[in-house]
Amino acid sequence: MDLSRFSLEGKVALVTGGSRGIGRAVALHLADAGANVAVCARNLADLEQVAAEIEARGVQSLAVTANIRKKEELNSLVDKTLEKLAKIDILVNNVATNVFFGEIVDIEERAWDVIMNTNLKACFLLSQRVGKHMIERKSGVIINVASIAGTKATPFMGTYSISKAALIMLTRVMASEWGKHGIRVNCIAPGVVKTRFSEAIWTNEEIVAHVMQGTPLGRVAEPEDIAGAAVFLASEAASHITGETIIVDGGTSTR
Repeated sequence: MDLSRFSLEGKVALVTGGSRGIGRAVALHLADAGANVAVCARNLADLEQVAAEIEARGVQSLAVTANIRKKEELNSLVDKTLEKLAKIDILVNNVATNVFFGEIVDIEERAWDVIMNTNLKACFLLSQRVGKHMIERKSGVIINVASIAGTKATPFMGTYSISKAALIMLTRVMASEWGKHGIRVNCIAPGVVKTRFSEAIWTNEEIVAHVMQGTPLGRVAEPEDIAGAAVFLASEAASHITGETIIVDGGTSTR
């Protein structure tokens, strides 16, 4: 087997939400595979620490602060990445939020807009901007981080589920339209992962016990479990995979 097909040497990746959790793990794993990695988030101190960890692996890095809900900051993020690293071969849309728990009949419009603008619109706008660059270069990989909540109606997280379901469809549409330009677009749908985002779930003994009863592998995922899937999708080993959603949930969705 030619393991060089898993190498990302010479590639440039841009990872949003790269300061912690899944984004940090993905950025470090991409660097381990040989990619130069730009990371984006709103906390510069945390970003610079991740960038230092990336550079310690012998590759280049760039830390850029940006609010992905602001188009001008997204454009600046891309410009700064291209200025320092010259190209973008891999885009990982990882930033997400959920500011409302409850039934959708009770959600206020502002909360709806925050969720949709972060989880869907920002991913679209950044993918569109980077996609134009990739179309010019006739190659590229985009990886969207969704959720198994996007595959089913999740109690008390209905709006979040809607946003992630839409992200999965955005993935399929981009894959369909941009495949002719040599661009692959795929999605990763994690289950519960040990991150700050889902801390309320995995630190609650009653809730996590219930979740684990329906999880064949019997454990909560670590961020590194998601990062491995991202490296595979970014590599030539996945060269004929596009428009797909890889579920990484320990088997929860089988039950």
